[in-house]
Amino acid sequence: MEWGPGAVWLICGVATAGVIARPFRWPEAIWAAGGALLLVLLGLMPVGAALGAIGKGLDVYLFLIGMMLLSETAREHGLFDWVAATAAIHARGSPARLFLLVYLAGIVTTTFLSNDATAVVLTPAVFAAARKARADPLPALFACALVANAASFVLPISNPANLVLYGGAMPPLGQWFGSFALPSLAAIAVTFAMLRWAERRRLAGHCASDLTREPLSRCGKAAMVGIGATAVLLMVMSATDRPLGWPTCLAGMATALAVCGMARQSPAKVARCVAWGVLPLVAGLFVLVEALDRTGGIALVARAMGRASADPAWAAALCGTVLAFASNLMNNLPAGLIASMAAMQAHPPRLVVDALLIGVDLGPNLSVTGSLATILWLQAIRREGEDVGFWPFLKTGTVTMIPALATALAIRILIG
Repeated sequence: MEWGPGAVWLICGVATAGVIARPFRWPEAIWAAGGALLLVLLGLMPVGAALGAIGKGLDVYLFLIGMMLLSETAREHGLFDWVAATAAIHARGSPARLFLLVYLAGIVTTTFLSNDATAVVLTPAVFAAARKARADPLPALFACALVANAASFVLPISNPANLVLYGGAMPPLGQWFGSFALPSLAAIAVTFAMLRWAERRRLAGHCASDLTREPLSRCGKAAMVGIGATAVLLMVMSATDRPLGWPTCLAGMATALAVCGMARQSPAKVARCVAWGVLPLVAGLFVLVEALDRTGGIALVARAMGRASADPAWAAALCGTVLAFASNLMNNLPAGLIASMAAMQAHPPRLVVDALLIGVDLGPNLSVTGSLATILWLQAIRREGEDVGFWPFLKTGTVTMIPALATALAIRILIG
């Protein structure tokens, strides 16, 4: 039986829906990798083409491995718990001040460790801090979720989707700051202001102020040094226009091995806690998008992008906005992959590509299905006994994401 392009679109659609909705509570990786494998088994995707698509993501996989090792090492030795407890103590009985401090901690974590670290590692620590302070945890938890995306284009390393959109070839750091310094600051500020307003009732009143904090262990301090050194290394690599994958991976491995050596524990304990499933998830998405490209679907998107680029400012506003909302329909990783491949075919002005990055990073704040980080955040709070449904998150996301996106895109277009 001969299969047509419709079968490719159907399989890709079902696989993407599975990643978002997780039917039967199967991990996201099963849906993405399963869809990719089905395409190969049915002859819709040659084995060589599938392997080539997987190979395109090498820099992304290495980056993720390094970041996950850093995050898990820091979590294992109490660094994030210490940061959250410090925020709770310095709140001095004010839920609003605790909210601000958590947001600031989220900015730092996202900027230097990626948005997934904020969602997965900082969120449980923030929940524990709010519970310890006897404050309503939801404002601080929303702060973790939204700042994870709002701050994810401060640096190239702040979001794996940045590597995906640029195909692993990141702009030099100077060019990055020229394009994104002001838009990212605006996105962070507007998101904070709108979320603070939306949560004003929960932030009224007082919380406990008689709190104590365990001192940070020697291994926790070593993990902090490792994270700081990695951040400096990656900024240097970005400034010199070098790939980020291998440096991140090696820095993560070195930090994990050094800290485990100090703690006299096996590195296997850290490795077992790493969410390795994210790697086949990303690999599967690369294959799915490559399959869509082979049907000509991405070429249609590229032609539309090319026509719109006759007016770069209009194209930037349109493409950034469309991608932002599309990220909530199909998750920002596949949406970013499609946009990246379309941009490589259309060769739009840099302004349009920058607007696409703003859309793919900031757009997922609209819904809990928008990015892997927000899906992981939801799983993290459910483990703590909290839950946020689709509609409550959408309500908060509408208030925060839309004005932040409009402001960030407007500033980037005005910069020119």
